[in-house]
Amino acid sequence: MVFLMVIILLSGCAADSAQMDRAIALRGKVQQKDVSFDTELTADYGDKIYTFSMKCQGDKTGNLKFTVTEPQTIAGISGTVSQGSGKLSFDDQVLAFDILADGLISPVSGPWVLLETLRSGYLTSCNQEGELLRLAIDDSYEKNALHLDIWLDSQDSIQRAEIIWQGRRVLSMQVKNFTFL
Repeated sequence: MVFLMVIILLSGCAADSAQMDRAIALRGKVQQKDVSFDTELTADYGDKIYTFSMKCQGDKTGNLKFTVTEPQTIAGISGTVSQGSGKLSFDDQVLAFDILADGLISPVSGPWVLLETLRSGYLTSCNQEGELLRLAIDDSYEKNALHLDIWLDSQDSIQRAEIIWQGRRVLSMQVKNFTFL
């Protein structure tokens, strides 16, 4: 009976270890390679919700270029989010979104936060949810850290992500065509 219990416990640890290995491998790839992806982003302000789509390209040094693709009224607006300064600049018109999470994030910087947190955040857990692997990562050790839940398919391609601040989802992203360049 004791032998059976040891086998059950060890097999459970092996599954957790395999999931953690996948998460760490993804982190390594994001640190070493440029990426591109499309995302539909939803910003939740509590009293209003904004949804728009972007085409994104991030480099391994932490810079992200984006172009808004939907809705048509703001399509074509592009910009960059840079590592270090977190500076947001626009090539054409400016998107006027209020800041979320007590000034920690703007809606268009969500994809940058996703990549930066994958690169250097604190991985708190990973577990299988149906066909998807869910990673839980905090962007820092600070008291007001942003928490990200990121879901990967069986090929470890990002499918969706949620950015949570103080227990409330402020941004969600549906991700398509996540590709390492």
